[in-house]
Formats: sequence, C-alpha cells, structure tokens
Amino acid sequence: MRNRVDLAGIMAAAGSGGRASAVLQARGRAPGEGSPGVSGRAPTDTGERPRRVLLVAGEASGDLHGADLVGALRQRIPNLEVVGVGGSHLRAVGMRTIADARDIATVGLVEGVGRLRAILRAYRALARMLRDGQPDLAVFIDFPEFNLRLARVAKRAGVPVFYYIGPQVWAWRRGRIRTVARRVDALALVFPFEPALYAPRCPGVEFVGHPLLDRVRVTRSREETLTRYGLDRERPTVALLPGSRRKEIRYVLPRLLDAAEILRERRGCQFLLALAPTVEPVQVEQEIARRRVAVRVAADDTYNVIHAADVALVASGTATLETALLERPMVIVYRLSPVTYGVARLLVGVRHIGIPNIVAGRPVVPELVQGFATGQRIAAAAQDILDDPAERRRMVGELAAIRGHLGPGGAATRAAEIACRLLA
Repeated sequence: MRNRVDLAGIMAAAGSGGRASAVLQARGRAPGEGSPGVSGRAPTDTGERPRRVLLVAGEASGDLHGADLVGALRQRIPNLEVVGVGGSHLRAVGMRTIADARDIATVGLVEGVGRLRAILRAYRALARMLRDGQPDLAVFIDFPEFNLRLARVAKRAGVPVFYYIGPQVWAWRRGRIRTVARRVDALALVFPFEPALYAPRCPGVEFVGHPLLDRVRVTRSREETLTRYGLDRERPTVALLPGSRRKEIRYVLPRLLDAAEILRERRGCQFLLALAPTVEPVQVEQEIARRRVAVRVAADDTYNVIHAADVALVASGTATLETALLERPMVIVYRLSPVTYGVARLLVGVRHIGIPNIVAGRPVVPELVQGFATGQRIAAAAQDILDDPAERRRMVGELAAIRGHLGPGGAATRAAEIACRLLA
C-alpha cells in the first residue's frame, strides 16, 4: 500500500475542457472511421475498423500489468488499437503513449504539485480522446486519484469503463466505493478480501487473482547474478529497492544508503540496487556517488536481484509483494514529505503499510516508517535477520504462505475476458 494523498484538487483544475496536441490523431474522426493501429497496421481486409481501447497505467506496476492485459487482449482481438498513458512495457506491446507514466506518477500532495503541468496536460489530452475519439473501451489500472476522474468523463461520453486493480479502499477513503459504483462498469480485483467491500454497491466485481503470480520469475541462479555484477559469492548481499517514483528516490534512497554504509562496516555486506524503469538512472547514480559505499545498479533485472540477496531493503509498494513471492526476508521502509505524511496519518485506516503484512493480517516482516526509517534502525533490522537463522527461517516460511492467499494464476487472462465482454 502506498501512502498517497488525493490529487482531486489538482485534477479539478483541469476542468472538462482543454486542448492537447497529443490527440491530433483523434480530432475530426467520425464515429466508425478507421485509422492506422498502434502498431501501424491498417484495418483488416474485412473492412471492420480496429477496436480502440484507451488505457491509463500511471505507475511502474500498472505499466507491467497493463502490458500483460494488452497481450491477452491481442490474443482475442488481433486488430486492436491501444493508446493512453504507460511506460516501456506497454510500449513494447504496441501501445501508443501520449504521456509517460514516469512523468505523472506521484506519491502525495506536495509531490503532486511538482508534477502539476504534466498531470494536467495528460488529463486534458485523455479527456478529449474520450469525448471526441470515442474509444470502444476505457481501461484504468490502479492510480485512482487520476483515473476515477477520467472514468467520469468516459461515462458521460458513453464509453464503457473497466477498472483493473481497483482503488485500495480497504486502506483509506472507503467512500470511494460509491464513486466506483457510479463510474465503473466492471471492476477486476486482485486481493481476496476486496470483493466483500465492493460487492454491496458494485455488481460488476470479480476477483481475478494477483497478476504478479504470473510475473515473478527468476531467470538466473544466485551465483550467476552475483557474478554478472562482479560481487563476491561469500559475502552477505543486500538488495536495495528504493521505489519507482522520483520522490521515493529522494526520500527513501538516502536512508537506504545510510543503512548500507553501516552494514558494510558491521557485517561486510555488498549491495545491489534494482532500478525501476520509471526512474532516471542519473538520479540514483548521483546519490550513490556521494556515499562511501559501493552499490551496483541493475536495470530491468529486479527479480534476479531480489533472488540473489540475503535480505532486501524495500520501499513500501508493489516491490514488497514481489519480494515476498520470491521468499526473501526484507525490511519495509517508507518516507514522505512531512506535509504528505501528516495528512496521510489522518486518512489511512490500516495497521500495516507493507502488502505482505496486510495480506497476512499480522507483522510478518518489519516496517519502518517516516521518523523511524533512519539508517541506524534500518541497518539494525537487517542485521537481526542476517544474524538470526531461526528468525530468517520463520520469515521465509510466512512469506511462502502468502502466495496461497492471492488466488490462482492467470489474472491477465481473466481480466481480458472481462474486457472482451464490455467490447462485445
């Protein structure tokens, strides 16, 4: 769970109008008129126009799950155009992006203000596409502060709305269930305790299982990964996962590096950082360069990095569940701006911030948040895991049990079936 503060005020500033050069291809197009697809292919020889999907995935995890969904949709509807907001994974499966997820991802009120221009530009372009381009379906993945407002535009334009990975109302702002009920035609949920919250007001709810069950796989042995990055097989290895947004790098990474310096001195640890695709490498490299500890940076290799580690220091978010599925002991860390954290404390209604602890319903792994997320405390928690084999075994066993709570595999396939019903 990410501690996010509502961006409603920011989105309200966009209103319902606006122009954007990014949607020129949608302008002046009569309903039913064909256009080249995302991959550049023309409509099929049968004369049928391509089915058009507008998709918004405003974060790194949404980009990943969105790509799997588009892949499953293309197996059923080869002649499919997809356009919207995403990252490298969605572009790799042929989606045309009018804005990159890294440019609009935000973690809170103060952080959102810094992205105001990019957020408004993307919102206006997407709203115009919904009104004028008339896609056959709007698909929204997580990112609720942005997506629920677009869902309202879609409903007014008569575009069916499919929400994949719904707002985490179990964590905060449960009143959003009423908003979802008004604006969403079908809702695919990924945690087993979510349908009971939504079902009384939202008839089109389905638990599809968690998409990470099909995604989290290693492709190399621990030894091969350590050799690849020039690390010693005999030394304790610590993975650093500082988050997928720029502000997370700003607030979380310095504390992880403080802990790394301590762990190097106390335990002779070595460090491998998993770089999210939505983070600019230079931001991470500049922070590391100021430190007295060597940290190897690995891009697009997160699962192998986690698998190679003896313990991981992980920013709260999807990476905590990925680490749990790989059964690696971890310390969950999170920091926000003081203003954002102060507001979040008033709104968040869960005892834990880490997804493994939320799913288990108890503290399976340690969490250090805000003022408690210091280098000394993080290092101490990691050292406890490294020095206590019994604690390590307990943690690995409880993390292994979490998989059984997340449903069967095939979430993207089931989500694609829901989308196809709305497209029929």
